[in-house]
Amino acid sequence: MKAPRLPIALQQAAMRSLRHYLHIANLHFKREFPEPSLIYQQRGTSAGTAWLERWEIRLNPVLLQENQQAFVDEVVPHELAHLLVWKVFGRVAPHGKEWKWMMETVLGVPARRTHKFETTSVRSATFAYRCQCQQHNLTVRRHNRVVRGEAEYRCVHCSTILKPGEFQPDDSSAP
Repeated sequence: MKAPRLPIALQQAAMRSLRHYLHIANLHFKREFPEPSLIYQQRGTSAGTAWLERWEIRLNPVLLQENQQAFVDEVVPHELAHLLVWKVFGRVAPHGKEWKWMMETVLGVPARRTHKFETTSVRSATFAYRCQCQQHNLTVRRHNRVVRGEAEYRCVHCSTILKPGEFQPDDSSAP
């Protein structure tokens, strides 16, 4: 699927947000951080990612168009915080105490690890897997890893290995 063409006004809004929060960080740390690149090539259900060594932020153009204000207010500072944490603290836990501090204390934005955007428009096909207690839907990437024998996944509740197929509840206890 080809990424939608983003209106220039939307790109400008994202850049204004980036510059605004970068300015706040520069004032706080009394130094000039370089301006990261904004790339609109993030795919899948992720709203954005921070590429540390490249000093760039990748935003999902589909979710950006569908959630414009939330991207400007939440996603751009979220990803910028990852870059700033890397510059200030080095490699640490992605959403650890340093990132939370950067979000809340420095940038003044609530520290939320994940977005709550509707992702139907960007969700790819999933594959049904089962464990002892429920059905799981694995992404194409995870399904292919299972098929190639590169990975196995376990249920976080019952700890059994996920197997392909629909979940069938155990009806033996029914009256």
